[in-house]
Amino acid sequence: MRLTNKLTELTIKKAKPKEKQYKLADGEGMYLRVYPNGSKYWQLKYRFEGKHKTLSFGVWPEVGIIEAREKRFEARKIIKQGIDPLQEKKQTIIKKHEQELEEEKGKQRKSITFKKVAEEWHQKQSPQWTEKHTIDVLNSLKNYVFPDLGERPISDIKKKEVIATLRKLESEGKHETCYRVRQRIEAVFEYAEIAELCISNPASGIQKIFTKPQPKEHASLPFRELPVFINKIIDDKVANRSTKLAMFFMIHVFVRSKPQRVAKWIDFDIDSDEPLWVIPANDEKTRIKLHVPLSPQVVMILNEMKGYSDPDSFVFPQVRNRQKPMSENTLLYFSNRIGYAGRNTIHGFRKVASTALHESGNWSYEAVEKQMSHVVGTKVSRIYNKAEHLDERRKMMNWWSDYIESLTLQEDVIS
Repeated sequence: MRLTNKLTELTIKKAKPKEKQYKLADGEGMYLRVYPNGSKYWQLKYRFEGKHKTLSFGVWPEVGIIEAREKRFEARKIIKQGIDPLQEKKQTIIKKHEQELEEEKGKQRKSITFKKVAEEWHQKQSPQWTEKHTIDVLNSLKNYVFPDLGERPISDIKKKEVIATLRKLESEGKHETCYRVRQRIEAVFEYAEIAELCISNPASGIQKIFTKPQPKEHASLPFRELPVFINKIIDDKVANRSTKLAMFFMIHVFVRSKPQRVAKWIDFDIDSDEPLWVIPANDEKTRIKLHVPLSPQVVMILNEMKGYSDPDSFVFPQVRNRQKPMSENTLLYFSNRIGYAGRNTIHGFRKVASTALHESGNWSYEAVEKQMSHVVGTKVSRIYNKAEHLDERRKMMNWWSDYIESLTLQEDVIS
C-alpha cells in the first residue's frame, strides 16, 4: 500500500540544499524538488496516454503543503476524466492572458472618445473628397454630433444615444441632414469596429425608424421656354460677355456646375477633328473620369473664351481674377436677374437635356446616362462594363447643339 501525505511542514523546513537537486516524496506522484540554491518546488509526476509528464504546482512556502495536496487531488481527479492537467493548466494560462489583454484593451477603449476617432476617420477619408465635401462632413459632425457624443468613450455609446442625437434633427424637420449625419456616424463606428475600438456599430440598421428624405427637385425651365431664355441671355446688357459664354456652354454641354467652373484648358483638345474635354475624376461627383465630345458650337464658345482667360488656368475664370474659377453662384444670379428666380436652377439644364434626349428616341439609354455622368447598373456590372459610347455621344452632342440653335428666335445664338 502506497503511503500518502508523508511530508510535514517541519520536514520541509529542515530540508537543506545539496550540491545536486533532490526530491522529497509526499505520495501519489507528488514531491517537493529541492534545488542547490535553496528553492523548493511542488511537482506531480503522472502518466497520460502512455507518456510520463510533470506538472508544477508552485514554490514553497508560497504554496503550502495543504494547498499542494489540494492541487494534487484536483489533478488526479481530471486525469480520471481523461483530461491532461498539464494541457488544462496551459489553457488556463492562455485564457487568463487573453482576459488580461481584453481588459487592457477595454481600458484603452474607455480613453478613446468618439470625437477622436471621428477626426481620425475624417483625416483618412478627406484625400478622396472634394474640399467642399471635406468641410461639410466635419462641420456636420461638429454641429450635430460632437455636442452629444464627442467626449463619450466610443466603446460605451449605445444605440439609444445615437437615436436621441438624430431625433433632434428630425424634430426640426431636417430630414436630409439627419440622413447624411446618420451615414457619417455609421461610417465612423465602422472604422472604429475594424480598428477594434468598439465591439459593435450602434448606428447600423436604425435608418428605418427615421423619416426618409424626399429627393431634391431642381427647378428647371419648361422646354418650350428655352428659346425665350436664350434670347434673354443674348439681349441682356448687364452681364459680362464671359458670363454669357459660360451660360451658353452650360446649356450645350449640361455638365454639373463644378466641373465647368474648375475646368482648365489643359483638359481640352479643341483643335482636333474630334474635339474632346476630359473631366478629371476628382472634379466629378461620381469620382469617374468623363470624356465629353464637343460640338462645333461649343468649340466656337471655347475659342471666344480664350480672350477672357489665361491659357495655363481656368477656362471660365472670375472677371477680376483669372487665376480663380468663376463663383458657383454667378450663373444662378444671372438666371435670376433676367427673370427666372425660383423657376430655374443651373442643375435644371441637365434635367431639360436629359428629358429631351431620352424622349427624342434617337439615342440609347446608356449613351444619354453616360453623358449625364450618372452611375448605371450594379457595382459588379460596372466593373465589367467600361463602355464609353463615345461615337454615339459625339453624334448626340452635335444633334443637341443643332437642336438648341433651331430653338432660338435669332439666327446666331452666340453672336
